[in-house]
Amino acid sequence: MKSIFALLALAFIQPALGHYRFYKYIDSAGTVTGEYLYVRANTNTNSPVTDVASNDFRCNVGGLASGSKTSIATAAAGSTVGFQADIGLIHPGPTQVYLGKVPSGQTATTGSLAWPSDNQQTFKFKIPSNTPAGNYLLRIEHIALHGASTVGGAQFYISCAQLSITGSGSGNPAKVSIPGVYKGTEPGLLINIYWPPVTNYTIPGPAVWSG
Repeated sequence: MKSIFALLALAFIQPALGHYRFYKYIDSAGTVTGEYLYVRANTNTNSPVTDVASNDFRCNVGGLASGSKTSIATAAAGSTVGFQADIGLIHPGPTQVYLGKVPSGQTATTGSLAWPSDNQQTFKFKIPSNTPAGNYLLRIEHIALHGASTVGGAQFYISCAQLSITGSGSGNPAKVSIPGVYKGTEPGLLINIYWPPVTNYTIPGPAVWSG
């Protein structure tokens, strides 16, 4: 996981027109929970964020202000959780998940974060077993690369779920800051995916923590 932790899912989708949003959290029992029950609502509807230096890059536009209105789900370290989008992801590009621990004495609704990473192929992913107990933001981003041939052309579809993680883990992965994790000029963010044909893609961001 990226810590933030990163849970990373690389999924290239066929290009098409359309936007989407991750609006439902999937708990460890596989239950798809209610719309924006555990996921912070945004005021950006289904539109992407493109400025990697903006505070909106953390949890989408309006995602910081909605924290106090969002419930906190409980998940055990080592369990598998996920997100559901309102439609299938129809832009080509990778999906990554970061887990950011909230500082001691604060909750997932109020905390500012230092961010660490974990790698998966779908929108369900395992919370590393050695994740310490505490309050976290689970942040998913799909990076749409259909317009990424110019700086600022990559589109980020972002949501954050609020979690209370239980267990006896004591892991301490390296941290990154969000915003700050990307510059916007990395090979995985500044790329023409149509020509010449892509044969080797470098996923942006820090190394994944397996926990």
